[in-house]
Amino acid sequence: MSSTWKNNIEITIFGESHGKAIGIVLGNLPSGIKIDLEEVAKEMKRRAPGQDKMSTARKEADKVEIMSGLQDDVTTGAPLCGIIYNSDQHSKDYSLLKEKMRPGHSDYPAFIKYRGFNDVRGGGHFSGRITAPVVFAGAIAKQILAKQGIQIGAHILSIKNEYDENFDMRLSTKTLEYLRRQHYPVINQEKYEKFVNIVDAARMDQDSVGGKVECAIIGLKPGLGEPFFDSIESHLSSLLFSIPAVKSVAFGNDKISELFGSEANDCYYYQDALVKTTSNNNGGITGGISNGMPVVFTVGIKPTPSISKEQKTIDVKKHENTTLGVHGRHDPCIVFRATVVVEAMAALAMLDLVR
Repeated sequence: MSSTWKNNIEITIFGESHGKAIGIVLGNLPSGIKIDLEEVAKEMKRRAPGQDKMSTARKEADKVEIMSGLQDDVTTGAPLCGIIYNSDQHSKDYSLLKEKMRPGHSDYPAFIKYRGFNDVRGGGHFSGRITAPVVFAGAIAKQILAKQGIQIGAHILSIKNEYDENFDMRLSTKTLEYLRRQHYPVINQEKYEKFVNIVDAARMDQDSVGGKVECAIIGLKPGLGEPFFDSIESHLSSLLFSIPAVKSVAFGNDKISELFGSEANDCYYYQDALVKTTSNNNGGITGGISNGMPVVFTVGIKPTPSISKEQKTIDVKKHENTTLGVHGRHDPCIVFRATVVVEAMAALAMLDLVR
């Protein structure tokens, strides 16, 4: 089972949802960087479960114990290892899932690949729980990037078929600061209650919903990235698609394929010594390389597959068709807690790019 992503920096994740602990190791970080651990804790709280009805009832503090790589809150250059101990597992809720495969979940392909030895409790290593250490790593990456003038922010763009406003494609740091003050960030506050109502209705019907997160990276200098095999799009996507439940990634204007070339092209102009574009339909990336405008992309997240509503499935022990209603504690919508995860993955990808 692969658990390492390696390029200029190294990322290794470990643990399982109902195991003793989960964690991450970050290798090849720059030394001598002061880290604000209070800010890291705030990022962890944004993803932590059990805070309200928009998330699972599972209670986890998500407090990170740093084992190496940090001394007096300063990076030492050694691999930075963070561990989060699990404390609120209800493993008995998953006893049937060794035999009955959850529709839409990893159970069946994992059963085949790992010959039935994979840990199904809470999804095991496939669980969104593993994104907690990713958020920790992303919080570190964000602080390193901020020293280079690079900032990252995201908001809930949609829940099911209800949409928030899109980013202004030429957005400024003020928008990201506005979103940073919100636990579940949206641009138009009136949309938030509509989002909550949609999720509530699905939850009461023993169902779930998905949605989209829109993320922006500002302050990225032009000229970063490579054409073809290591474009910024492919570099980012390799990490974004590693987030459980992510099914799509789109850069810039997602309607660009419907435009004429004269409409889609981002025309250049000088603003004093800076080169800018009159629009940002390409999301700050052309030819796979940053052009100095904000990098903007949208991530599509599917509905939570574990739902109480009874569905058709198979019993791999009896080799017969059956039905299954998944009981336990699950998010009725993953999107609310996913914004900070998307930001974290984007931060790690950008740190790797500029390292």
